Amino acid sequence: MKKECIEFRNVSFRYSEEGPWVLKNVSFRIPADEGVAIIGHNGSGKSTIAKLINGLLFADEGEVVVLGTPVTEETIWEVRKKVGMVFQNPDNQFVGTTVRDDVAFGLENRGVDRSQMITAIDNSLRAVGMIDYMLHEPHRLSGGQKQRVAIASVLAISPQIIILDEATAMLDPKGRKEIMHTVNEVKDQQGLSLLTITHDLNEITQADRVIVMSKGEVWLEATPREVFAREKELQEIGLDIPFVAKLANELGKVDVPISQQPLNHEELLEELWTYHSNK
Repeated sequence: MKKECIEFRNVSFRYSEEGPWVLKNVSFRIPADEGVAIIGHNGSGKSTIAKLINGLLFADEGEVVVLGTPVTEETIWEVRKKVGMVFQNPDNQFVGTTVRDDVAFGLENRGVDRSQMITAIDNSLRAVGMIDYMLHEPHRLSGGQKQRVAIASVLAISPQIIILDEATAMLDPKGRKEIMHTVNEVKDQQGLSLLTITHDLNEITQADRVIVMSKGEVWLEATPREVFAREKELQEIGLDIPFVAKLANELGKVDVPISQQPLNHEELLEELWTYHSNK
């Protein structure tokens, strides 16, 4: 049985005593070394989940457990040593005058030895393809480069869990694809748990499992293929599936059999080639 790395136990939350419930009795488990995406329209509660995991907020009801530790005001610093978060706007995470200084910040706060710090900075920047920008000023970088540095800063502290909270929302499609490819490569190489929080269903194709949120509740837990097959229901809760999945669904309606829901263009072409070869 896989060990849970994140667990929500009947969690409810609202931002004020008189305000509406943002999360309502939410329960799920994320095993260690698993990549999970949480998706939902704006206001569905998905970003609140990220803040509860990292102790930026605390549940009004229920319990959030991270790597066996309940998240409370007494345990937040212990939890934050194990969890790294990358937010939507990387400029909000920069504190150094150079890329190297910025990546070093979290290490300095933890009192890491200088020789270990140099190694950690080099390794994390190399992992995201930014080693040649070490002495650049962060604010002079492109959006995609800034986000890579933000990810490097998180990797440098050796977290066991990485949370991407709408981390690619400000990037173009090419930049989004590159960042997600980089993060998934690092996840596999270092055996990290990855939690991606997004409203863009193009980003969930590499996830092991998807949690769909709607109106503060868990609407569905499924694989990306199973999620894409429910196009009409997703549209009803304010979400839309990628073009490849749409095309596959339409082909199925005109008697072009698709044996499994494709996640990308390559899989769709393979399905069409198989269909053509069997005719």
